[in-house]
Amino acid sequence: MPKFAAGVVQFQSKVFPEKQGLFETLSHGQSPEALFITCSDSRIETAMITQTEPGELFICRNAGNIVPPHTHHTGGMTASIEFAVAALNVPHIVVCGHTECGAMKGAMNPEGLDSLPHVKEWLGYTKAAVDIVNELGRDMTDDEKMALLLRHNVILQLQHLRTHPTVATRLAQKELTLHGWVYDIKTGGVEAYDEVSGEFSPVSELYAAEVAKHAAHFAAH
Repeated sequence: MPKFAAGVVQFQSKVFPEKQGLFETLSHGQSPEALFITCSDSRIETAMITQTEPGELFICRNAGNIVPPHTHHTGGMTASIEFAVAALNVPHIVVCGHTECGAMKGAMNPEGLDSLPHVKEWLGYTKAAVDIVNELGRDMTDDEKMALLLRHNVILQLQHLRTHPTVATRLAQKELTLHGWVYDIKTGGVEAYDEVSGEFSPVSELYAAEVAKHAAHFAAH
């Protein structure tokens, strides 16, 4: 904790003054470009991966980057999705999985979660992805199955997102775009899901035009 406290002091004395104008603007409201749903894993640093500033991402994190299908039961994810989509009008939603995900390892071996009953129940929202991997990956190694699960879980959570009324409405109005990503902790690589091909490709390829458009901005900073 002393390290974190020292970090706060460093932020207040060095970082905040350099970005004071930004924070003054943000004090009047927010208009994020995306709802970014990712895992709670401490190794995932959203701002570092996306090179974004405060105010650009509305972030929801949980074990396994899960989106429960919509029901009349109010939960934190459901409320946050509704607020981001209906109140903040975000134009994009990203579901970002990652390698070495403990939640996905637990989903593949639920018998090992008996001492973590809430985690076990939560990971039930990945069951369809696990079933797909068990069917398609009969001849695969454990590592290959896990790589497949990471991707199918992202695809499944995108499907769950579409069951939320606010999301379905904005999609029908073509005011919202869904994105599925998988981040590789070891290499820094990020792959994105292409709904047309049904495959994952590097973001540099799938978003080539957008990357080129913003390259000058990053070069200048």
